[in-house]
Amino acid sequence: QVQLVESGGGLVQAGGSLRLSCAVSGRTFSDYAMGWFRQAPGKEREFVAGISRGGGRTYYTDSVKGRFAISRDNAKNMVYLQVNSLKPEDTAVYHCATNVGSTWYSADLNKYDYWGQGTQVTVSS
Repeated sequence: QVQLVESGGGLVQAGGSLRLSCAVSGRTFSDYAMGWFRQAPGKEREFVAGISRGGGRTYYTDSVKGRFAISRDNAKNMVYLQVNSLKPEDTAVYHCATNVGSTWYSADLNKYDYWGQGTQVTVSS
């Protein structure tokens, strides 16, 4: 059974930082590119960042470039999202997911099969 479990969210002031973690079990982790998405209240889930299977390639949505950093540790079956210089508009539930699409990068939710339950990030102004 494939499971993804996120952790590390919380309440921070604007300008603060958090490190989000996602533990993956039930599949060969290194076979899959990974992504982070977020969903704010009343909004659609949106792509945030993606990372290739080996971790050597990353890409980000424009609004988080230079502030967020995705990484992975294939030995530990973990993917991380370091979120810095947080803004109130970053408030959302953050989800990790496994990419089963034909390309190593994708912002298309339909290219991801398994999802975690999410971790809440709240940024106060």
